[in-house]
Amino acid sequence: MASFNQVILIGNLTRDPELRVTPKGTSICQFGIAVNRTYKDEAGNAKEEVNFFDIEAWGKQGEVISKYMSKGRPIFVQGRLRQDTWDDKTTGQKRSKVKIVLEGFQFIGGREGGATQGGGASEENFDQASPVERSSPPPRQPSRSAPPPPQDNIDEDVPF
Repeated sequence: MASFNQVILIGNLTRDPELRVTPKGTSICQFGIAVNRTYKDEAGNAKEEVNFFDIEAWGKQGEVISKYMSKGRPIFVQGRLRQDTWDDKTTGQKRSKVKIVLEGFQFIGGREGGATQGGGASEENFDQASPVERSSPPPRQPSRSAPPPPQDNIDEDVPF
């Protein structure tokens, strides 16, 4: 049987990212995001629903997020769901929590200080970031050239 585990979210960080390092030297960054949804109820009143998600970013991705992100900043995340289970030390009951394991991300909005739109890694670090961490470069504007000069010898018998 086929299976699919994919999550894509855009939200704002609910706290500053927390970076830890495993005994083997692997970085783990943990942070949370809030995702808002606005809708109208049956009476036509605007309502807002907020969902909170815990996210875990491993390796270089976690290091970059920890370095450039802070509470309140928007981020696009892509990842998979993972359910952690454990025994509660005080009650002895089984507990579980679903987390998102980050597989890709993109910074959204301008950098603090107003430097650039779509900020990601800085220009000097851009080539050092992995493809998943890179922000998309701004779309190129079509070049605007002057219209061609008028032609004096235009054949008026064009059949269209």
